[in-house]
Amino acid sequence: MNKGTLSREQAALVITKEIKEFAKVSPENRLPYNKDYMIFDEPVVRFASGDDPIFNDYKAIIAPTHLTPRETMAKTFNRKPEEFTERLSVISWILPITEETRKSNRAETKIPTRVWAHTRWYGEFFNEALRRHTVEYITKMGYLATAPSLQPFWARYEDKRTGQYSNWSERHIAFVAGQGTFSLSDGFISDRGIAHRCGSVVTDMELPVSERKATSPYSNCLFYANGSCKACIARCPAGAITEQGHDKIKCNAYQRGDIGYLLKEYGVGVQGCGLCQTKVPCEDKNPVK
Repeated sequence: MNKGTLSREQAALVITKEIKEFAKVSPENRLPYNKDYMIFDEPVVRFASGDDPIFNDYKAIIAPTHLTPRETMAKTFNRKPEEFTERLSVISWILPITEETRKSNRAETKIPTRVWAHTRWYGEFFNEALRRHTVEYITKMGYLATAPSLQPFWARYEDKRTGQYSNWSERHIAFVAGQGTFSLSDGFISDRGIAHRCGSVVTDMELPVSERKATSPYSNCLFYANGSCKACIARCPAGAITEQGHDKIKCNAYQRGDIGYLLKEYGVGVQGCGLCQTKVPCEDKNPVK
């Protein structure tokens, strides 16, 4: 396949197929000590316009440092944003955590299971591999592409009042692509639920824009939809979730302090307890839908 030989719709089908196939066959989508154990189910792939106005809105909603797709391309290829005259596209994917892993975490009330922690740790290695593979695949087709989360300019910041944030939030990118909405627990509820990882790639390949059906940033959360659910509040061992939302500082303090010993015990460098993502109505589906 050469540049320009496919329509937007055909290109979307080709990219989607490649991402799903890579997830299916990649050894990195399996636990390193159990090659038969899949970390993620089949990815859900959607697309956004790189010039969607929401990307600019994020500079006010998240922080002025949050990058637009055009800015990530400019930084990656050492150009000015306006030099990219083509309409940019953003490829977003959801990586649903498998039923077996989710089931293991439902019974817990204080800490994540070992396999959940390993899914968080090794699963992100696969997510990085998928980003690299997607960029390489698009590049071979003759287009430019970048995975902002893998670039040297990607950064995480600490706000003393609100906690951590980054200059390229995969959850917020997924929202623009119509993958779902945010939750009371600060997670992201897709059509495959809240138990997942997500990733993205920016390219100058023109792809069709997926429909964004949400009427608000919280449309998929039962608490915001009709006040009927507070399951994640009860599930949080840190008391970091209330009807006012998610306290990231309190949550991180629990991860680093109260259960920080699990990093060594489980042999991981990063962990998340994930209790608010399991044994809740939005675990594996959009409960409002």
